[in-house]
Formats: sequence, C-alpha cells, structure tokens
Amino acid sequence: MSSDSKTDYRKTLNLPDTPFPMRGDLPKREPGWVEEWDENGLYRRLRQARAGREKFILHDGPPYANGQLHAGHAVNKILKDMIVKTRQLKGMDAHYVPGWDCHGLPIENQIEKLYGRNLSRDEMQAKGRAYATEQIAQQMVSFKRLGVLGEWDNPYKTMNFANEAGELRLFKRLIERGYVYRGLKPVYWCFDCGSALAEAEIEYQDKKSNTVDVAFEAAEPGQLAAAFGLPKLDKPAFVVIWTTTAWTIPANQALNLGPHIEYALVDTPKGVLLLAKARVEDSLKRFGLEGTVIATAMGDKLAGLNFKHPLYDVPSEDGTYGYRRVAPVYLADYATDTDGTGIVHSAPAYGIEDFNSCVAHGLAHADILNPVQGGGSYEADWPLFGGLNIWKAVPVVIQTLQDAGRLLATSTITHSYPHCWRHKSPVIYRAASQWFVRMDEGEGVLTKDKAPESLRTTALRAIEDTNFYPPNGKARLRDMIAGRPDWVISRQRAWGVPIAFFLHKDTDELHPRTLEILDQAADIIEQGGIEAWSRVTAEEILGDEDAQNYRKFNDILEVWFDSGSTFFHVLCGTHPNEHHAAIDPRTGAPGPEADLYLEGHDQHRGWFHSSLLLASAIRGRAPYRNLLTHGFTVDAQGRKMSKSLGNGIDLTEANKKWGAEILRLWVASSDYSGDIAGDDKIMARVIDTYRRIRNTLRFLLANTSDFDPVTEAVPLDQLLEVDRWALSRAAEFQREVLAHFELYEFHPVVAKLALFSSEDLGGFYLDVLKDRLYTTAPKSLARRSAQTALWHLTQAMLRWMAPFLSFTAEEAWKIFGNSDSIFLEEFWSLPEPDAALLAKWARVREIRGIVNKEVETLREKGLIGSSLQANVTIEAPTTKQGGAVGAQLRSQGLDVWGGIDYDLLQSLGDDLRFVLITSQAVLKKAVDDGGHIQVSASTSLKCERCWHYTDDVGQDATHPTLCGRCISNLFGAGETRTVA
Repeated sequence: MSSDSKTDYRKTLNLPDTPFPMRGDLPKREPGWVEEWDENGLYRRLRQARAGREKFILHDGPPYANGQLHAGHAVNKILKDMIVKTRQLKGMDAHYVPGWDCHGLPIENQIEKLYGRNLSRDEMQAKGRAYATEQIAQQMVSFKRLGVLGEWDNPYKTMNFANEAGELRLFKRLIERGYVYRGLKPVYWCFDCGSALAEAEIEYQDKKSNTVDVAFEAAEPGQLAAAFGLPKLDKPAFVVIWTTTAWTIPANQALNLGPHIEYALVDTPKGVLLLAKARVEDSLKRFGLEGTVIATAMGDKLAGLNFKHPLYDVPSEDGTYGYRRVAPVYLADYATDTDGTGIVHSAPAYGIEDFNSCVAHGLAHADILNPVQGGGSYEADWPLFGGLNIWKAVPVVIQTLQDAGRLLATSTITHSYPHCWRHKSPVIYRAASQWFVRMDEGEGVLTKDKAPESLRTTALRAIEDTNFYPPNGKARLRDMIAGRPDWVISRQRAWGVPIAFFLHKDTDELHPRTLEILDQAADIIEQGGIEAWSRVTAEEILGDEDAQNYRKFNDILEVWFDSGSTFFHVLCGTHPNEHHAAIDPRTGAPGPEADLYLEGHDQHRGWFHSSLLLASAIRGRAPYRNLLTHGFTVDAQGRKMSKSLGNGIDLTEANKKWGAEILRLWVASSDYSGDIAGDDKIMARVIDTYRRIRNTLRFLLANTSDFDPVTEAVPLDQLLEVDRWALSRAAEFQREVLAHFELYEFHPVVAKLALFSSEDLGGFYLDVLKDRLYTTAPKSLARRSAQTALWHLTQAMLRWMAPFLSFTAEEAWKIFGNSDSIFLEEFWSLPEPDAALLAKWARVREIRGIVNKEVETLREKGLIGSSLQANVTIEAPTTKQGGAVGAQLRSQGLDVWGGIDYDLLQSLGDDLRFVLITSQAVLKKAVDDGGHIQVSASTSLKCERCWHYTDDVGQDATHPTLCGRCISNLFGAGETRTVA
C-alpha cells in the first residue's frame, strides 16, 4: 500500500453493506408480498410442509358479510394470524380457514334499501346471496392486505349450500335430543327488524319514558273492605299502579301484589287508594294528595279481588265500550315495595313475569290480549288507539287516562332500556308463537333420544373444562349461561336457513314425518341452497292428499344459530380434519373441537354463547378447548372508535399512510385483554418501535452479507466469549418469547424485543462488536466468530418477529439469502443458555455502566469527545465489597464491586478496553476493599483507521497515521482476540 498521506484507509475497513433499506417504504411494497404469497400458494404449501405434524385449529368467528371493515376487524384478524403463525413456526400443522356470516337481517335491510320492501321471498334470497358474495370479495381483499395467511381460496360461508344443509341437520339433531319446543311467550321484538330477537341481540341504552300512576276502580268494594277487616267503604276505592310503559295499559289483564308485602287503604280527597304501606308517603307526595291510612292487610289476603280497567267507562267513537273488563289480583313475588306503588300492572303479552304469572293463574294462551302488531302499531280495530304506533300513542293514552279521571301522576324519566343491537332502536317484549331451545328440564317436540341432563347443566360443565384468556372471561360466560332464558331461535324473515316444518292447518301440530322431512329438506338445500327449498311445494313433499291439511312454515333460524353451528358443518363437514375426529365419550360420535375460538369480548353473549349451547346440546361439551377475547378499539380518551365520532382508524388510509405492518405492530404491542387504544400519537410510538427493530435488523443483515455459514462458520464452542454470551442471552430470551407465544401473548414480546434490540444488542453487544467487525481481517477468527453469532441471532430474531412483523421478516429473510418464505421455517435452535456465562456478563455490564457514567462526566466537561478518547484505570477489590465507594454504592441500592470483580475483569485480558470501548483500560488490585475508577483524556495520537488513541500510532513510517494493531490486521498476522 502506498504511503501517500491521501490514502483512504476507510476503504480498508469491513464496512457493512446490505440492500435492506433503512426505510421500509411499507405502503408501496407490501402489496407485492401479498400478491407473491397468493400467487405462490403459500398457505397451501404451509399445510403440505406440516402434513402429519401435530395440528392446531383456530376456528374463525365469521364476520358479517356487510359493509367496510374497521379497526376492530383488523385487530381480530391480525391477532388470529399472529397466533396461527406462532404455531406454524413451532412446527405444528396450524390451520386457519376464514369464514363469513352471510344470512340475516342486516343484509335484508340493505336489500330493502336498494330495492324496496315488497320483494318476494325468492327475490330477497337471490339478491341477498348476490349482495353477500360481493361484500365477501371486498372484505377478503382487505383482510389479505393485512398480511393474514389462510385458506382464502376456499373460505367457509354460512350461505354455502353444504353449510346451509349442515345447519338444518344440526337442528334436526337438536330436536331429537329433546331441546326444541314451540311456545307462546313474550320475546324481545324489534319493530325495525319485524322479528323476534335473542338475548344476544340486545344492548342497553338510556331512554326517556313517561311514567304514569294509574287508578283501577274496585269492582267489588264490599269484598275489598272485608279483606281489610272493614265493614264497608264510604268512598270509591282504587288500586294504583305505577309503570314506565303507558302503551301497555290498553292490554292490561291483571294486577300483581306481593304476598308478603303489607298493603294499606289510604283515605284521600280522590277516594280510597290501595298502596303498599311502605310506598304511601312517596306516592301521596307524587300525587299531590294528603291522606290517612285507615286499614292494612298482607298481600296474601287480597288475592282474587277484581278491579275495573281504568278505561272501563270510556266509549269509543262508535259508542261501544272496548275496555269493559276487570283485572283480577294475582300474588307474585316479583311485586316489591321498593319503588312505584307496590302493585304491578300486568299485560301478559308484554312482559315475561306478567306472562308467567297470568298463565300460572289459569289464563289460557288464546285469551292473552296482544294488540301490538309486528311493525309497532296497535291492531287497526283496537278500541281508542287502533292503528297508532305505540311510541306515538303514549301521550294519547296518558291524555285518555287523564280525561277518564284515572291518571294520578305522570313524569318523564331517563332509564336503561333494551335496544336492538343492529338498529339501536328500543325493543319491547311481545308475545309470539316461536320456536325455542330449552335451557332446563322439559319436554321437546319429536324427542327421539332425550339428553340425560339439561342444556344449562351441560353448558356450565363445559365452561369449567375450557381455558379462558384472559381468565375473567370464564365468569362472564358462566354468569350469562346461568341466568339466560330459553333461546328463541325462530325469525320471521326470508334470508336464512328455513325451519323446514309443515304445520297442520287446524291444529298447528307438526307433520308426523317431520324428522324425515328435515333430512329431505337438507338434501334439497345441499343441492340448490335455501332457494331450492323455498320453491318446493307442500304437494311435492307430502303428496296431494296430505298437502291439503298442512301449510309450509316460513320462519328461518336466527343468525346466531347460523354462526354457532359452524363447528358442526365446517370443522366436520366442508373443511374436515382428522384433528376433530376424536370420539366423544358421551355420545360415541365424532366430536368437533377447535383448539381456539378468538373474538371480541362482546361475543360472550354472541358467537361463543351460541356455539357453546349447540355443541353442548349435541356433543356434551364446548366446541373449543381455549377461548380468547379481546377488547374494543378506542381512541386515546377511551372512547369507542366510531364513524359518528370521527375517531376511528380507517384501514384504507392507514395502509396508505403507514402500511399494514404498522397496524400489525400496533395490535401486537397492545394489551388486547382490555380495550385497544389508537390514534396518531400512539401510532407514532409504534412507528418508533418499528424503526428501532428495523435498524437492528439492518445491522445484522449488513454485517453478515459476506458470510457463508457453510464454509465460514466458527464452531459454537470456539466462539469468542462475548459471542457465546450473545447466543446464550438470545437462547434465554427465546425461552421467554416462546412462553409468551404459548399463552397467546404478544405485547410483552414486542416490549422485550424492542428492549433486547436497544439494550442487549444496540446498547452493548453490537456496540462492542463494531471494532472487531470493521477493523480485523475480513476472514479472521475474530471477525468470523462475530459473524457466526450474528448469523444465529438473525436466524432467531427473524422468527421471533415473523408472526407480527410478517412483511419485514419476509423481506429480510430473502435478503438474508433465502429463496423461500420464512413461514415455512421453525423457531431457530439455539444452544442451551449458560447460566454462569450469563451471570458473569451481567456483572461485566454493570461495571461497564459505572465506567460509562464516569466517561460521560468527562465528555460533559468538554475534555473528551468519544469514549475512545478516554483512558480508564479500574482498581477492583479482591475482597468483599467495602470502603467508602462500596458504602456509597450500597446506599444507592447498587452492588457493583465485590470480591470476584478483580478476577472477573482480569479474565477479559486486553479485551477489557474493547468491552468498555475505550482506547486504554488498566486493571489494578484495589489497595483497600473498595473499588475505584479513574478516567482521563488520552494524550496519544488517534489512529486514522480505527480511531483508537494509542502510543504506537506512527511507529510504521510507511503508514504514519495508523496504529500497530491496524498495521498487523492489514499487513501482518492480525491481532488476537480471545474475549471481545
């Protein structure tokens, strides 16, 4: 080499180089990877690669095939993808079949908006199927754009013919087990849906209601007086009720009193009023009346008294009296004296407790008054209020009561009230003849082999056998199952799996061949879908003679039945898997069982709930071994993301602005057990984490770019000590990572990986390594040892991050020298952690930290620039920590100096200076039992090549600006490194 002073020694360094860019440019580059995975059939190849291995099945909770995806969808699908990928990298055959919920009211509503409300059943079904198909295609593109791998070329859809047929076959099995019955009872009813709703379709919101205190006149005053031990009453007497549902007054049929409540007769200017004694004071105040209690009696003495309907004497326009009926007093424990008047007005068609009480006291189903129609209006010929919508009728009812002299008080309150989950509109209880799944003991229709226990009992036991993540989900689901009513499964709609019954025109009884007909219907649907069954006539199924006596039933199974039944007709039907073929010990039949169900915590009342009930009914256990729930997406203030608030994360814009990789890292870094917060500031922090991880990865790739592990790798037991430490630390870290993955935890992994990258690697190991990588001979043991360690680190790190940073891991994997996908790999095998080595270097790093503080003090004073300009002398004790320095350190809670520190630092030899990144490091035995550090600015010359300050710079006249170490590395045998 020339001795020219202009020689560029920088060119003699092993400076890192890699095509892995510092900037990810994710929004532009990610679509290319999605396309590549799709075109190469990566998911199919993953299954082939793991064929015969232990299986892992995450059964997809189907999103609804309607509308644009939102941040909540992204959280859900990314979580599922990360979990499946961890199992794949673990070496398991990890299946993920995406699915869609396709039937039900939301799609019907969209079709009615587009085409009007008067479509025929055939038109609704045809347009519903076309609309769902279109929506699925759009959503699938968005899901794949998030980097989610799955069986996208063969997803499951509840509207697939085979799935529709499978659902009907499950329904038949439910009947055979004795769980299905028909009954008239009040169910949640949505006027916008025009259909019954299940408990899972209800949410509670505040609603303003008009309260009314209404007087019912005693029909038999003498009997009332006698019940209270009075000879007679000198004034008209009334029982007073309080309610928030004035619209139910026209359907009143009874009054309920508590048998153990003390009631009072109160003499007032408006007559004698019957009230619960505990409610007299508050009630009179509300009525604006003064009064005196003239007698009391317990509720059980008042049963059987009769009171006139409050509109008893109010004529209709035609002169008839439509309310000339009396309300008998029934005793019921649900009547309390904690609010109102202590008396409950009973309209049995519009309340479960009212219904049960009236039926228990002998009211026949046929005699229950049910004037409110499915659309929300009273029957057209109903007295006084015919044709009025019930909400608009409330002020009319109140005024009519006022005019009749039966209204004692009215006010407005805001209270929690059930609303339709879809329409956000208030619902009512409304008596309707519906089909139910029975929760407790009882008789079903057409029972063939009755289940040995109630569905509630079976489901509660199944919950005990399920693992919950987080654990509090167990109590939530258990409480819901323990307290839920029977499940109403019929819906009065068109777009859904039909309840394929024929009912007798006179008796409404099921056709005696119903179970056979269900099989026949399922076969027809499997060939042509639910549309094929809609076109079938009674004559084709029953024959001309029988068809004259039966009508075809047109209700459908509710949408939660659709999604809840997928374990049956997907896992063991359209997407069978031997993983699910284990024999159920209770039934002797194949038992579908997924390893994991994963959805938002609202699905405790939805998909988790319906799936549990159906699987418990036909298999005796839950359809899942593990159940994981995540929270909702919220903004930084904790408000749920919504379009109306404008605080949501738009997926399309997010992909354009940040890339899906940032969304994935956001999900992974969030504690999904609670709500998941996101806004620009939060995403900025996520981006910063991404950059730190990417920069670390770039360093690893750059410094292994000229390394061939086949010919140049150093045996692991011959690595320099700090390189062996790095792999030992990586192995220790990998144990932590895999333990978190096993528990479906990601945010601790992201936090620890960022810390590992910045502290263990960037802040220590890679910092120490730079001199050896850049300045030693390219093929020297010192450099190849470092590269061997970095190569193993890169292998491990890419796999750690692949489940959540999928695009980046795939990009880096190709640059790392691989032609195939990283997802075909398994977690890297690292040597077992060396506890002694880890402990030793933990102490070295502690001492290094103290030295760095002293060096930084010199830098702050302007005495040195970089740490290489510093000379360090360490006096380390050879006995137990003591002295002034030791006392000071102990007072700060530190334990740095100890009896082993001299021997420990001495074991590093001359490499101590490379560990400390100083030009000189002198180790001495401490005179006393304390430790001392002296840092001073070097007075030596700076080597132009390695930037160390040493006394031998310029000793070679040919290269006057180089130190002896660089001369040896360039032209001689090269320096010897043993530790660092």
